[in-house]
Amino acid sequence: MKIRSIISEMLVPCVLGVVLLLGTAGCYTVATVESIDEARNSPKEFLLGPEDVLDILVWKNEELSQKAVVVRPDGKISMPLIGEVQANGLSANELSAQIAGKLKAFKDNPVVTVSVKEVNSYYVYVLGEVVKPGKYQLKSLTTVLQAVAIAGGFNVYAAKNRLQVIRQVSGNDNREASEIRIPVRYDDLVSGTGPVGNFILKTGDTVVVP
Repeated sequence: MKIRSIISEMLVPCVLGVVLLLGTAGCYTVATVESIDEARNSPKEFLLGPEDVLDILVWKNEELSQKAVVVRPDGKISMPLIGEVQANGLSANELSAQIAGKLKAFKDNPVVTVSVKEVNSYYVYVLGEVVKPGKYQLKSLTTVLQAVAIAGGFNVYAAKNRLQVIRQVSGNDNREASEIRIPVRYDDLVSGTGPVGNFILKTGDTVVVP
């Protein structure tokens, strides 16, 4: 009985340590392979979305060129001759290539340039222990550290090494979107170390500062 009691006393701290590691006691959340991949797959260039305003130039063709084209809520734009084109989730260069490909049915070797005139679709939320929590409309790609700075920085209660980025991820095989929580340590963001470092946020991401 005495030996069993000693073993139990030794196991309790171990179990508590696992609970703390898993975050169920509000300490840390384990970084999964999926969450690390999501952070590493953050966009390296701006991806178009609803309400963005574009200028589309078709070389040597003023009739096909369009100014101040607004990406519709369904993520599409309309072009002469080719009709609707999906823009949501594409970079300006990818959209240029898509339009050029569709125009080949009507024009030899079309050269298309898409310029982003206004960015209106890129936003993130910064919540928790920051000076000015809220939703932030952004005009350029923004990292986790930059988002915290835009929100006024940490307040005195912030647990800087327990940040999380909550991201909605589209499901595969027609599954519903799922939520990924990416654990972030402030020390890693500053030093550039850790599994992912100071990564770029996607539109709709939520930075939570406990």
